[in-house]
Amino acid sequence: MKHPGRTTLCFVILVIYSSQVTATWNIESTVPPLNLQEHELAREEPLRQKRAVATSHPTAKEYTVDIEISFENASFLDPIKAYLNSLSFPIQGNDTDPAANILSIEVTTVCRPTGNEIWCSCESGYRWPQEQCLHNLTCQEHDNAPAGRCNCLKGLPPNGPFCQLQRDITLRMSVRLNVGFQEDLRNTSSALYRSYKTDLETAFRKGYSILPGFKLVTVTGFRPGSVVVAYEIRTTTPSPGLIPRANELVTQNLNQTYKMDFTSFQAVTSNETRFFVTPEIIFEGDTVTLVCENDVPSSNVSWHHVGRHANIQNGSRFWVYTTVLNNLTSVSRLTVFNITLGDAGEYICKLTMDIFEYESRKKINVTPIRIFAIEYVKVTCDNSPVSLNCCSEINVNWSKVEWKQEGEITIPGISEADSESSCSRYTLKADGSQCPSGSAGRTVTYTCEFISFHGARGSKNIEVTFTSVANLTITPDPISVSEGQNFSIKCISDVSNYDEVYWKTSAGIKIHQRFYTTRRYADKAESVLTVRSATREWNGTYQCIFRYRKSYSVTTKDVTVHPLPQESNIMVDPLEASIPCTGSHRFRCCVEEDEDYKVTFQVDTLTFPAAKEVHGKQACYTFNFMAKSIVSWCPKHVNVFCHFTNAANNSVRSRSMKLNLVPGENITCRDPIIGVGEPGKVIPKLCRFSNLSSSPASPVGGVMTYKCVGSQWEVKKSDCISAPINSLLQLAKALSKSPTQDKKLPTYLKDLSVSTDRVAHEVSSSPGNLGAIVNILDLLSTVPIQVNSEMMVNVLSTVNVILNKPILSTWKVLQQQQTNHSSQLLDSVERFSRALRSEDSTVLPISHTNVQMRGMVIKSGSPKPYKQEFVFSDSDLWGDVTIDECHVENLQPDTSIVTVAFPTLKTILAQDTQGKNFANSLVMTTTVSHKITAPFRISMTFKNNKSLGGKPQCVFWNFSLANYTGGWDSSGCYTKVDGDSVSCSCDHLTSFSILMSPDSPDPDSLLKILLDIISYIGLCFSILSLAACLVVEAVVWKSVTKNRTSYMRHICIVNIAASLLVADIWFIVASTIRDHHYVLNETACVAATFFIHFFYLSVFFWMLTLGLMLFYRLVFILHDSSKSIQKTIAFSLGYGCPLIISVITVGATQPREVYTRKNACWLNWEDTKALLAFVIPALIIVVVNMTITVVVITKILRPSIGDKPNKQEKNSLFQITKSIGVLTPLLGLTWGFGLATVFQGSSAVFHIVFTLLNAFQGLFILLFGCLWDQKVQEALLKKFSLSRWSSQHSKSTSLGSTTPVFSMSSPISRRFNNLFGKTGTYNVSTPETTSSSLENTSSAYSLLN
Repeated sequence: MKHPGRTTLCFVILVIYSSQVTATWNIESTVPPLNLQEHELAREEPLRQKRAVATSHPTAKEYTVDIEISFENASFLDPIKAYLNSLSFPIQGNDTDPAANILSIEVTTVCRPTGNEIWCSCESGYRWPQEQCLHNLTCQEHDNAPAGRCNCLKGLPPNGPFCQLQRDITLRMSVRLNVGFQEDLRNTSSALYRSYKTDLETAFRKGYSILPGFKLVTVTGFRPGSVVVAYEIRTTTPSPGLIPRANELVTQNLNQTYKMDFTSFQAVTSNETRFFVTPEIIFEGDTVTLVCENDVPSSNVSWHHVGRHANIQNGSRFWVYTTVLNNLTSVSRLTVFNITLGDAGEYICKLTMDIFEYESRKKINVTPIRIFAIEYVKVTCDNSPVSLNCCSEINVNWSKVEWKQEGEITIPGISEADSESSCSRYTLKADGSQCPSGSAGRTVTYTCEFISFHGARGSKNIEVTFTSVANLTITPDPISVSEGQNFSIKCISDVSNYDEVYWKTSAGIKIHQRFYTTRRYADKAESVLTVRSATREWNGTYQCIFRYRKSYSVTTKDVTVHPLPQESNIMVDPLEASIPCTGSHRFRCCVEEDEDYKVTFQVDTLTFPAAKEVHGKQACYTFNFMAKSIVSWCPKHVNVFCHFTNAANNSVRSRSMKLNLVPGENITCRDPIIGVGEPGKVIPKLCRFSNLSSSPASPVGGVMTYKCVGSQWEVKKSDCISAPINSLLQLAKALSKSPTQDKKLPTYLKDLSVSTDRVAHEVSSSPGNLGAIVNILDLLSTVPIQVNSEMMVNVLSTVNVILNKPILSTWKVLQQQQTNHSSQLLDSVERFSRALRSEDSTVLPISHTNVQMRGMVIKSGSPKPYKQEFVFSDSDLWGDVTIDECHVENLQPDTSIVTVAFPTLKTILAQDTQGKNFANSLVMTTTVSHKITAPFRISMTFKNNKSLGGKPQCVFWNFSLANYTGGWDSSGCYTKVDGDSVSCSCDHLTSFSILMSPDSPDPDSLLKILLDIISYIGLCFSILSLAACLVVEAVVWKSVTKNRTSYMRHICIVNIAASLLVADIWFIVASTIRDHHYVLNETACVAATFFIHFFYLSVFFWMLTLGLMLFYRLVFILHDSSKSIQKTIAFSLGYGCPLIISVITVGATQPREVYTRKNACWLNWEDTKALLAFVIPALIIVVVNMTITVVVITKILRPSIGDKPNKQEKNSLFQITKSIGVLTPLLGLTWGFGLATVFQGSSAVFHIVFTLLNAFQGLFILLFGCLWDQKVQEALLKKFSLSRWSSQHSKSTSLGSTTPVFSMSSPISRRFNNLFGKTGTYNVSTPETTSSSLENTSSAYSLLN
């Protein structure tokens, strides 16, 4: 090292210093810098331990003193070094003041003058600090400098120009002793351990002392394996070439009783390598450098990635460079370019030198650069400054942050960095000139990119939409309409960006959003206010408002609504009346408000002016009808209308008033208010104009119906509505069309609750009042607003009144009128509960005598299961609702689940479609505020009212049944009876109850058990028989298909058997789904139904094919077709027609989910009559086959030549019986018995006969389709002949024909003949028949058998 100045000698003094005395040094004049450092050097630890033993004072401490001595004369250097080397240590302090003992003095650094400079070099055993060495090829070493030393420094060491003691190198090794292992060798304090340690360390020192720079060797432990000795050698220079010689010396110097195995010396991996990683925080995309330094001068360094289990080789992204500096230090660098997240993990740097391995591990983490920013920003071009902000997730010092932009317009900004928060701000301003017409509303993408000092880049895009202040245009034409007419206002913005669009009245009240729609286009936006039926409340000025951030664009439009009564608001009298042919009648049309209308009456094609009468606010227009002057003949029916025309020249016509002109002698009933009529005549009359009306000031609504009985008018039906309730009904109708309906609804519901409670006695006495309140609730529930808890309290308070037990008799009157008010009420409550929203995330429980409500709001996080209980002590009814947690967590957060229970609603809801089943439990309706997308299941428990008997069934109210008037339905619900309770599980939400079915057959009844036994036993026999039939056909196929007729017959038999076999298998699948109530297997049930339908139809159509083949061979004797044509026709008919019918059926019904039955996997009958898609083709085929049977029998009955009449008669009877007995199971005539089972209430006999015949269909096909065929029997006998059968066959052959098992002469056949009333034998053909007749008859016989 170059160092300007004088000759310098630096040395180290190692002293022991006592804390009880004071050290006095007298060398200050000769040693200018004195650096006293107190430290315990690890490399001197063993030496100090030995010295501590020799030191008597317990508080003695070791100190290392660095001393620098400078000489003016360089000749003093060598004598001083010689003097220091001649000293003997330790040097004791003086007797009077023993302050310190000097243990050693070692020269570390010597600086000599060379020319105009002084070169400093390290003495043996010392070197310059490694971190200060300059490894540069341009650095020229001094001529006298020892090789392998660091002589070029980056700068002075931090502690002065002193060389440091050379670092020790630890060589970890092990050797095996071939002696038994003893447990005391594990105990470091045992005598055996100490003995082994002392002897071994002595031998190790003698052997390894030959290593250059050797310092010490230490035994670190013993382990089993005979005895494995682990030890460490500390030296300054590794010398692998001398290790074998040293090992040999160790063996020679160790007592032979230890039995050291010379071949067992092994090196152990060392971890003394220094590992550095740059940078400390690694981002994805950085260039990362991993450096391994080791004082072992070896370039054999490898790198390994633990996660990838592979060594790292040089490539495009990895580069390894290893060098040995100054023949002292190994430095290996691994550079990873553009590092990725997959490169993270643990890296191993391993240096290998001879038998020694030095390993170091370092785990590195790669962090992705995450940039946070508001990704969508809207900027108004009003020259206001807007800041775009980007911040990195980790607060580090970035090299730089760049901002870029891309878009159709260019609006630059100014970037500003905030180093404290690792954020960058980009401020921009946009004015109208930068957002020209056509570019306003365009989006520019700004990108902020953070760049690290090592090359990593992370960016974030911010989409900035620039928009100018909107210019609005509105419908230019004046809007002037009459009440009841529609109108629309279109408001157009010249920019497409907005935050909100809404409409307001001139009074500042927002119009409900149901009345307007808004659409956004590429370069504009528009909002259209549409009113379908204008009322006077729509008269005024309307504002269209587009808001973007804090900028508002407003335009207005005036709307004029002229008064004009609606048809429903025109009260006419009479609705219908009768007068004598020469009589007269007074017609009148009244409206509630007196306006300037022009009113005329129309009688057929004639028009007459009206006279006006005003009673308070009510205005009535009258016309006296004179029969003589208007009508020329009698009797006649005349329709009378009144027309109202307003100032805008718009008109409306009232409902028709019917006038019947009848001969005077037929009139028996006369009344000045009601009018006249003949006996039995029924006329309706508005209650307002009947005898009930007290005064025009309190008008009533509804209709009264009268009937002429004898000479008096009697009230047949009264649907009158009292004045208070009629006023509420009219207000409800106006509210549903009001522009501010959401503001008025809460107040109206409160008034409705109070008024209904006040007039409860009038509701209980009048079906009209009750129906009006239900209509009000139904009308208000369609107003699309959110319902709060207070509104729901008022709704249920009203419902509680109209469901009170004294009013149930009034409900029954409504039911007799065949109205759907009960279903309407239930639907209204469901709509209100579905719209319920709670402000504080809780549903307020509501309890009344006749209705209770409970609910829950789903909160984010871990939702709880939904469980609510309802108890009505007055009605002795209870129930609970449960929705499991797994289903609740599928709902959106803030979803409301609401359940409403009714104890008395069961009485007023309609019975089922047959009118035999009735509800006798709570009716509980559960709704969810948001749409359900995942599979859902709800469980309920009802009290089981056993006193009424019957079978309980879980049902729900299906509003779409009975032409949308509603009815009970059990689809998707499963019932379980458990003592006093009935449990229901359903896969949908609505109103549920328990339906009692007194006439339902008991599932444990003898009839059901008998039918099940027959079905399953017959099914087993059928499957086995069909399988056997297919096996037999396969065995005898070549023998029985030698002519075309036989070939086609067996083609039909095989396909009949195969189709019926597959159909029976699918029947088992369908039964499993039904019997085990697999809830989620709706798709499997649809599939099973489809395939059962298809294959059963295939059985029928193949039977039809077989029948047509028989008919073809018997009737069309002279016509012949090829085998390929017959096969094509047969397969098209056998499988093509069933496929078409099955596909059409499922396609027409499954989209509406009415393809299958509710409780079975079979075609639906109740809702869509889909079963007809099976019944009709089956019955048609049965009829066709019956016809074919008659034709065949007729053909067979033709008398043969030479037969006697009596014998022919017997043969005819046998042939008829046998034909029916054979053709019936094969051609499907037995399915005709199923016709009666389709209809409800059929006799059990039909079910038993149908089940028997069809369950054993497969057995019939095996017997009569396969085994009764003479050719099949012959082929089987030939295939499986026995000695007895062979002899019997020889006898038959000698007679000229065989006797098969089922021939008429065989024992088995005789039993069948006895059944058919026939004995002896029968030959189908005789020798006298012609050749053509013989061929034809033989063909028919093979088909019959």
